[in-house]
Amino acid sequence: MVQRSRSWQLGSLAGIPIFLGRSWVLIAALITVFFGPLVESLVPEARLNGYLVAFFFAVLLLLSVLAHEAAHALTARSLGYRVNRIVADFWGGHTAYDGTGSTPGRAALVAVSGPLANAGLAVVGFGLAQAVPAGQVPWLLLTTFTTANAFVAAFNLLPGLPLDGGFLVDSLVWKVSGSRGMGTLVAGWCGRALVILLAFWALVFPLIEQNGFDLTRVIWVGLISFFLWQGASVAIASGAARRHFEATTIDRVARPASVVSVADLIGDIPWSSAGVWLVRNDAGALVGIVDETARRAIPTAQAQLATVRSVTRQQPEGWAMSADPADDVTAVVVQMQKLQQPFIALEVSEPPTFRIILATDLD
Repeated sequence: MVQRSRSWQLGSLAGIPIFLGRSWVLIAALITVFFGPLVESLVPEARLNGYLVAFFFAVLLLLSVLAHEAAHALTARSLGYRVNRIVADFWGGHTAYDGTGSTPGRAALVAVSGPLANAGLAVVGFGLAQAVPAGQVPWLLLTTFTTANAFVAAFNLLPGLPLDGGFLVDSLVWKVSGSRGMGTLVAGWCGRALVILLAFWALVFPLIEQNGFDLTRVIWVGLISFFLWQGASVAIASGAARRHFEATTIDRVARPASVVSVADLIGDIPWSSAGVWLVRNDAGALVGIVDETARRAIPTAQAQLATVRSVTRQQPEGWAMSADPADDVTAVVVQMQKLQQPFIALEVSEPPTFRIILATDLD
């Protein structure tokens, strides 16, 4: 519902829905307004209106963004990940996919595929630009298209999150340290360092060189810096949280639980012996928990006739996991976030017990 209200669906790629964020209209307008007069000054003999040519370039830029995200999506899909959507918006674009079970190598492949797609488009654009007369509208569009894609490829490979190069740093540190949280944390701080260098180039360097300010450059650098700083900050917070979860083992936070069957009679169970009761179905799979409020509301006379099924709160598929007490809680947290579930049931093999982890226990 949120996706529909904030964007338009353009179509799909291999079953992956593609959305155009409404904020992209602002980018198209800015490109048209800023570059329209430039087009008319560079190609004065062109019969086409400069603003129309500038808008057409905005469309080509959109196609470049979609090609970048499509490369991420198709690479992720080929590696076995479930890809949810591709979105192009004011900040460029993003691909939403489920990276459960990822490895440093796979994460790096997904990250690098986007810039490589833009580099390929730059090569194609350069070749086509050589085949048309210089100084005319097609040449201008192809030359600008080539430059833009080369810039996007190079810029996205800068080593800091949220850029693709930051994910490469993330993967490298993750591989070396064995900690995904450490990788995200380091890559996030690299992203902040990039913002500082970018601000120095845009604001301080012109003062040192006594060249004055280029207002257009300052505006664009300000927007890009804001985006990068926000993304880097989110990465730092995420990395720090993941480091915390990596250092927290299941046996430190899991609560004991007992198990009953849906067919058991409520009156036959010693309810005072445990605080949480997990419920198995007839096939032995955990399907829910006992609703204590509903159970207590059943009169004693009816408790010998009613089954646990009548007081079971069903839970979504995937809410129960197998684990070892020495495992860290990262996988549990990821599953909670995926299901938007406030607790996860655990079946522990050594020794055979059942436990439950609440989201509140992980703070």
